Amino acid sequence: MAIVAPFRGVTYNFDKITNIEKVVAPPYDVISDRDQEEYYKEDPYNVVRLVLGKKKIGDSDWDNRYTRAADLFKRWESEETLIRSQFPSIYLTSIEYESPDNMETRTRWGFIALVRIEEDDSSVILPHEKTFSFHREDRLKLMRACNAQFSPVFSIYEDEGNVIASTSERIKDSPPTVSFRDRDGCYYKMWEVNSGSILKDIALKMSSKSIVIADGHHRFEAARNFRNLMRARYGVHRSRAYEYVMMYLTNIADKGLTILPYHRLFNSYPDFKMKTFLSSARKWFDILPFPFSTNNQEKVKRAFLAQLKEHGHDKTAIGFYHSGYRDYYLLCLKSGAREDLGNDLHPSLRKLDVLALSRIIFQRTLGIKRDDLDDERIIQYESDTGRALSSVLSGDYQMVFLVNPTKIGQVLEVTGNSLLMPRKSTCFHPKILTGLVFNKIDPSETIHYEPPSPVGHNQR
Repeated sequence: MAIVAPFRGVTYNFDKITNIEKVVAPPYDVISDRDQEEYYKEDPYNVVRLVLGKKKIGDSDWDNRYTRAADLFKRWESEETLIRSQFPSIYLTSIEYESPDNMETRTRWGFIALVRIEEDDSSVILPHEKTFSFHREDRLKLMRACNAQFSPVFSIYEDEGNVIASTSERIKDSPPTVSFRDRDGCYYKMWEVNSGSILKDIALKMSSKSIVIADGHHRFEAARNFRNLMRARYGVHRSRAYEYVMMYLTNIADKGLTILPYHRLFNSYPDFKMKTFLSSARKWFDILPFPFSTNNQEKVKRAFLAQLKEHGHDKTAIGFYHSGYRDYYLLCLKSGAREDLGNDLHPSLRKLDVLALSRIIFQRTLGIKRDDLDDERIIQYESDTGRALSSVLSGDYQMVFLVNPTKIGQVLEVTGNSLLMPRKSTCFHPKILTGLVFNKIDPSETIHYEPPSPVGHNQR
């Protein structure tokens, strides 16, 4: 069962830091070098200095961005820029945002709490994507240096009746602990909830749930590796702080939950010939061109994207644009073409657009080796469709392949079969900001969790 517990979170001192929007940042792995520089300039207390500190010439084992983050974390605590809650709490959050797919205003509700780390075969915490080993190792180094988790793992759970969220319904009418609008226009509210009855009720109702990791797989794996290191030093104590990971949890049925696609951008593909590519791709795809000129480019682009979405309702449709040609192309997978994806794939994986793109277009049509598909020097990822196309139109990238969002039902089907999707199959939007609350890990500290009684658990 899922063990969900409150914790004494560390937050910015909201009496001292009044412009919270200037000190928060997205998860570190979506921050570019340019973004990093901007966040550094934004505010001397911006969280980027903790989660993605700058490298320096002469960095060593005893002086590097991880050790500097640890020193900074201690300094901010000592000067009370950061303060720790006196009481174990969960952190209820709402995020109001404009959905990129239809410009509709949505609000997503969730809460930040601790979840006890389980093993791979437990069926309690389920990953859905593969990860890059570099990111796991990087986050582990930061965690070891700071004894803290700065960014929550974004996870989802099934609760069709929204029973868990209704537990804290009355909290929503009270003034939030903090509220602000971030640089992307998302409006955040957060409440620190420490009512014993609410905390117990949430723990009880979550205990029957499985949790699916939506974003932050590498952070979860780093937390488990950190736990294993702590176990080797201090022993296996299931109630100790190092046995837990900080998670942001939201209901799959929440109306504010949005999944965006990750489009694939190529820096360079030498000797690309459009005629050869299209000729080869026609074995598996019906191809519809959208020629444009300078005068009608925007109109054609809208029609192209509308058709990509329309065809994606019941089949695999992939959009394609190359900077050297004046056509958009829509590639629709032919009936029966999935058979060529390979005999090693489970039926739930065969349905994924990203696997059709990877195996048929990238590997068979373009001849890219499977190992090279994970090389970020070759392929970059962008969830914003407009930015993806603009970066090719501007010449920053050579070509782009556009996909439709993975459906939540597909995520549940894959995880339900204990399988993993390819990397960057989903982009849960908006990502949860770093800087709302931190989890400080004292190896001797006990996390107070009151498990549900056997009678009460069975009655549910």
